[in-house]
Amino acid sequence: MAVNPNDNIKHILIHRIDAVGDVVLTLPTCIYLKQVIPEVIISFLGRGYTKPIVDACSAVDHFIDHDELVLMTEQEQIANIRARNIDVIVHAFIKTTVARLGKKAGIPIRIGITSKNSHFLYCNRLIRLSRGKSFLHEAQRPIFLLRAIGIDHVPTQGTLAYSYRDHFKPATELPERLSQHLKADKFNLILHPKSNGSGREWHMDRFKALINKIPASKFNIIITGSPKEALLFEDWVKDMPANVTDLSGKMSLAELVAFIFKADGLLASGTGPVHIGAASGIHTLGLFPISWAMNAIQWAPLGRKGQHIESDSDDLSSISVDMVMDAIMEWVKPVKSIS
Repeated sequence: MAVNPNDNIKHILIHRIDAVGDVVLTLPTCIYLKQVIPEVIISFLGRGYTKPIVDACSAVDHFIDHDELVLMTEQEQIANIRARNIDVIVHAFIKTTVARLGKKAGIPIRIGITSKNSHFLYCNRLIRLSRGKSFLHEAQRPIFLLRAIGIDHVPTQGTLAYSYRDHFKPATELPERLSQHLKADKFNLILHPKSNGSGREWHMDRFKALINKIPASKFNIIITGSPKEALLFEDWVKDMPANVTDLSGKMSLAELVAFIFKADGLLASGTGPVHIGAASGIHTLGLFPISWAMNAIQWAPLGRKGQHIESDSDDLSSISVDMVMDAIMEWVKPVKSIS
């Protein structure tokens, strides 16, 4: 697993201009790199709105905003990247323009995959990795690419689940207008019903049935979602029990990360917040279809208290309210003492 000393690696750039969940699952690569090469500088190239996720990870030294980068001229982009003295770029996301930029900026080691034709032009260390034929979890894939620099051990999912501990903490303090909705005497459960189209969704009627079954004496329930999703919830939340608060559309991503970190549990489908919850170390339950592109083999939430339920079809209809209820109620069971 030793890194080739001839590579003289001091600065690594991880490229993942993708959505929230994808970015969360790329952070274990950054954490692992710091363990293997303690003195290495790690930069992360991502979309601007995912910065609060990256900022929460202590293993990342610098964030490069792709949205700002693309506003520059090509020469300005090249100068920007070249000035950072990056030794390695790892393309955890496929984007031809970024691969081309890495070569033009003179990054010595450029790691890509053989299934992308442009990587043969712009990358000089290629790894054969197929998402369709691989049983690797999404958090393991970028680490698999590191064999191009001699790091050939891919930690297990269990090991990676614990890698967030001590390395993931929101950079933003939770404002009082939001923290007031967390109750010290109850289990604070976040329900994130929608996925912004990124995954299969459990039916809203089932979320409502679950809410009505959850004991109000034990649970404080908070609904979260985007501003667009908040419009869908307007009628749905009108007759909710008193222990339910709708905060959908009322938080920035940075605030959502901080809110999830302070909560006790979270239920969602395979979408960004379920991965934030798992990384935060709170009880997290993700609902997944069995379909290959979205299943739990690749996308299960990784965390010390991360769990998932997988359906038997391409949707979530086979996941019953009772199945979810049973899992959630385990979270509030008293811990048995060993006599």
